[in-house]
Amino acid sequence: MGYKSAIAKIAANFIAPAIYKEQKNAVAIQQRLMQSFVDEAKHTDFGKGHHFADIKNYSDFKAAVPVYDYEDLKDYIELIADGKQNVLWPGKPLYFCKSSGTTSGTKYIPVNELQINEMIRAARNSLMLYVAETGKSHFFDRKMIFLQGSPVLDKHGVIPAGRLSGIVYHHVPFYVNANRMPGYQTNCIEDWEQKVDAIARETVQERMSLISGIPPWVVMYFEKLLELSGKQFIKDIFPGFKVFAYGGVNYEPYRARIEQLIGFKIDSVETYPASEGFIAYQDSQTEPGLLLNVNGGIFYEFIKAEEIFDARPKRIALDEIELGVNYALILNNNAGLWGYNIGDTVKFVSKDPYRILVTGRVKHFISAFGEHVIGEEVDRAMMEACTQLNVSITEFTVAPQVSPVGELPYHEWFVEFNRHMDNPEQLAQKLDSLLQQKNSYYADLRKGNVLQQLKIRCLKPNTFVDYMRSQGKLGGQNKVPRLTNNRQIAEALQPYLILSK
Repeated sequence: MGYKSAIAKIAANFIAPAIYKEQKNAVAIQQRLMQSFVDEAKHTDFGKGHHFADIKNYSDFKAAVPVYDYEDLKDYIELIADGKQNVLWPGKPLYFCKSSGTTSGTKYIPVNELQINEMIRAARNSLMLYVAETGKSHFFDRKMIFLQGSPVLDKHGVIPAGRLSGIVYHHVPFYVNANRMPGYQTNCIEDWEQKVDAIARETVQERMSLISGIPPWVVMYFEKLLELSGKQFIKDIFPGFKVFAYGGVNYEPYRARIEQLIGFKIDSVETYPASEGFIAYQDSQTEPGLLLNVNGGIFYEFIKAEEIFDARPKRIALDEIELGVNYALILNNNAGLWGYNIGDTVKFVSKDPYRILVTGRVKHFISAFGEHVIGEEVDRAMMEACTQLNVSITEFTVAPQVSPVGELPYHEWFVEFNRHMDNPEQLAQKLDSLLQQKNSYYADLRKGNVLQQLKIRCLKPNTFVDYMRSQGKLGGQNKVPRLTNNRQIAEALQPYLILSK
């Protein structure tokens, strides 16, 4: 055991109990965070305009601060970009984190030193909890790779701006930096395919122990490594590789493919970082869900997902949440976001400690007929169907077909298979049955002959890489929406269909 892994074990034994102690006091910590944020920001433009000096409790806070989206805060953001201080938070942010928007185009989320420190602490905590639970810390002694966006920053107005992973690159602690790969120049490559090729060539001879990245892009990296090395499995290239850290998308649809490429079932550590803050991280290899980061510079609010677009949705704090309910996540943080709807939905699976599942996106669902099918349901249906039928997929997305000619409407699943699928109809039947089990509204529509059985559309190899390239979104933190309530992606995928004979 090297000195880094030995120190990590000692540190984990102190850090893990402290994290769980915070969980026991989570509600009180959240209440203190809310009041401290309000007190800190009461002299800012936003604080004055929303009467922060008069806020004494959460009821006052809800009355003073509405639920906002990016468009609502954009005027404040532009004032910051122009150089104005004390707008949303005292002083000015160190960076703007660039995030993909819909109506807004690129979103610019303020990030200050407080938030960066919290993000790094949360990332560290996720690994410390893994070490504390498993006793495994050897990966600190070897090379670790982080598949991430470019660290090259530009500016929005007077504020440096970049992708989250690119910003964090500049603040990685020294004890990680010496082992981190790839190098700076490789990380600066903008073209994702060129970047993956360069990363693979730089790392193929290294002793890699931890690999981190968004699952679909890790698949690309692994495939390139195998092509370069001529090896059958990643374990033959990196015999010391034991931990896979990931975030950004649900791992389950990719798990079988990634483990097939690696050559064994690997330990994984899931994280839930966002431009707005580090929200949660996996704390157990046996318990479901991610540990909510209750003392990470974020005050959380929750709205039942079906109410999020209501004129007056009911907002609750952590003390009122219920298990098994799908909530839209509302954040307030110590970089100046207030009542901010980040667009994600979560579901609590435990209150002691507070653990969540990320269930999807507020706008990524299908409810053309009131079925309100969400990402968690299609992901789990696909995972279970693939396991039961021994099917391997690369990627998929789902869209409604509302008015097909001469037949009932249906959900259309566009699937890129990892190997040839002899009987897509069998998969369609299995998926349809599983989806009915998971969503009673969908089941009612099927039984009532409002919808017919879902249909599978088989896609050519490399379809989603080609599609994302065509959209200028290949690599980094970009990902294919699992669900859409329109036909935009479905129509774009038509040239990639494998036509049945």
